[in-house]
Amino acid sequence: MTPAVSSSAFDLPDTLAAKADPALISTDEAQFSAIAEAIDSTVAEISQRLDAARQSGGRRGTGALERDQEVQRLTARLRTIRRYGIDLCLGRMVIDGHRDPVYVGRVGLSDREGRRLLVDWRSVAAEPFFAATHANPMGLRSRRRYRWSVGRISDYWDEVFTADGLDNGATLDDQSAFIASLATSRSPQMRDVLATIASDQDAIIRASSRGTLVVDGGPGTGKTVVALHRAAYLLYSDPRLGHERGGVLFVGPHEPYLAYVADVLPSLGEEGVQMSTLRDLVPQGADVSQESDPEVAALKSTATLVQAIEPAVRFYEEPPTTGMEVELSDAELWLSATDWAEAFAAPDPGTPHNLARERVLQELVDILLDKYDGKMAPAHVLTALEHHEELLAALHQAWPLIGPTDLVADLYSVPAYLRKCAPWLRREQVLVLQRTDPRAWTLEDLPMLDAARQRLGDPHAVRGQERKRAVAEAERERMSEVVDDILAADDDGEGAVTMLRGADLRDALADPDPAVAHDPLAGPFAHIIVDEAQELTDAQWQMLLLRNPSRSFTVVGDRAQARHGFTESWSERLERVGLDRISEASLSINYRTPSEIMAEAEPVIRAALPDANVPTSIRSSGLAVIHGDVSERDSILQDWLSSHADGIACVIGDPAYVGSSRVRSLTPELAKGLEFDLVIVVRPDEFGGGIEGAVDRYVAMTRATGQLAILT
Repeated sequence: MTPAVSSSAFDLPDTLAAKADPALISTDEAQFSAIAEAIDSTVAEISQRLDAARQSGGRRGTGALERDQEVQRLTARLRTIRRYGIDLCLGRMVIDGHRDPVYVGRVGLSDREGRRLLVDWRSVAAEPFFAATHANPMGLRSRRRYRWSVGRISDYWDEVFTADGLDNGATLDDQSAFIASLATSRSPQMRDVLATIASDQDAIIRASSRGTLVVDGGPGTGKTVVALHRAAYLLYSDPRLGHERGGVLFVGPHEPYLAYVADVLPSLGEEGVQMSTLRDLVPQGADVSQESDPEVAALKSTATLVQAIEPAVRFYEEPPTTGMEVELSDAELWLSATDWAEAFAAPDPGTPHNLARERVLQELVDILLDKYDGKMAPAHVLTALEHHEELLAALHQAWPLIGPTDLVADLYSVPAYLRKCAPWLRREQVLVLQRTDPRAWTLEDLPMLDAARQRLGDPHAVRGQERKRAVAEAERERMSEVVDDILAADDDGEGAVTMLRGADLRDALADPDPAVAHDPLAGPFAHIIVDEAQELTDAQWQMLLLRNPSRSFTVVGDRAQARHGFTESWSERLERVGLDRISEASLSINYRTPSEIMAEAEPVIRAALPDANVPTSIRSSGLAVIHGDVSERDSILQDWLSSHADGIACVIGDPAYVGSSRVRSLTPELAKGLEFDLVIVVRPDEFGGGIEGAVDRYVAMTRATGQLAILT
């Protein structure tokens, strides 16, 4: 609901009374009043358009799709405007040569006369608001950022870039809005930090989508913030990435992470980004555990094993080498081996195996139709061939429908089959991959299952489509008989009933177009953003490459946080898995983690990785790291909860601890990508040795934005 601004949009505490001077805020007050009025009229206009779109029923095919897309677009915009009210406004810029300030918002907004009240944060016009620095002011004289609380401004900050900036109603503050925002309490979900995007982050957000952009940065540098805001920016600014072109897929490391960031993109006015983990891409992913045998895990993590899927499928696409007789009521048609080969070559390259079988059947029927010289009508011959039991049985034998789990299970249980499809494997490697229960899937099997699913297509969907087609065909025949009866009863053959003679209308009455379910995560996508990308194996990268033929990626990660080590450069790793046109951007400022915590975390990671990219903290919490005994866990938590009405704490490394609404309990791996006001790390020495143990300790320690306790 839009807050009332007739009195004031500002609700400044008494300690900031000087900022309430009308000379400083009267221009803003007038602007917010105009924004509130424009919001009311915009909500009314969008609501009317939405009602009209919803009531425009009766459309079919493309028309129905366009209507649904319009409803989704209008609904998303209406939801954003209603959600924020006048706090759609992030701040303002005073620009050289401009009489009036330019106000920047989450979305663009104009009044009834077309006067621009807010420029969209993703527009070129808004770029200086985020990117201007004192070294490069980009034409700004001053910049103001607001802090909103329950729809009113509780504080604001000004930055002045030119000598005359102070003459334009600016008030300086000792602490920037960005640093101040870091001290606020965490919440169960990440808040967007759009109003306080730093210039180094903004440059990455607005970088081109062509090729692969690597965003490398240590803990607290805002990698996830950049990744999420980049998704919203690219969909707004790059027409090549629109939803009708494939859209954007955002891949996170685990479900707690996705839940944490789920609200950020909707708060930016973008609800069309598909978000998932790698597990979500495969139906079997929800219930798998990690492979227990290190040798098997290493074999399945390579990109080469995935390459066995293609020859495994081609094994079932070999045409028969002998011909067959196809008998009709008045003819015998010979289908030669050459005819079979011609039909098997008919599907377009890239057509999934199970979907291609229909095309093979069509080609076989066409070949036989050309050979038919009997007396039946062509339509009857066509029907007879399409339902010919012996022909269909031969096709099923030669080109069977295959389930992806069946294919991969056969590779894991028939050594000769695996040797044929992966001849580069040594005999002992083939044997170690075999198992008694070939369907006891693990996390490392998902790339194979995914590759098989993409190459084969869903056999259940094909069978369902065939059943729907059969029902539709029967319905078409029934409607044709009904229409014939109606026409026979029409004495003069005039009037609207004569329209039924049209074949198109007969088909429309029967509605023979069976709907096919679509997997929203199957792709292809125009752009993919991968967070915590340092953890992906070569095989897992293949899952993403299958979904992005254009190779347009944003790769976000920190080599020093790779649990299994990352000895290559980003370019070496990504080129090896199949990406090209790689550029890199580095984030080196730690905005999140206090310097007191980083002083203890840095030696932990450098002991294992001396060249780790450890970022520099720019703020201090004034709180020393607590070192104590495990028995102190509950008392530390209770003291913190009693003294903090807001915020979230996390206990990391204590599986026996049961969390609550304000205290999470996580493993180091599941804490990656998250942040908390208080973090209690329990028995970090038991996290393990080597790189994996060091990374887990480093990750756990750097989740805290305020206080860290290490209990042994």
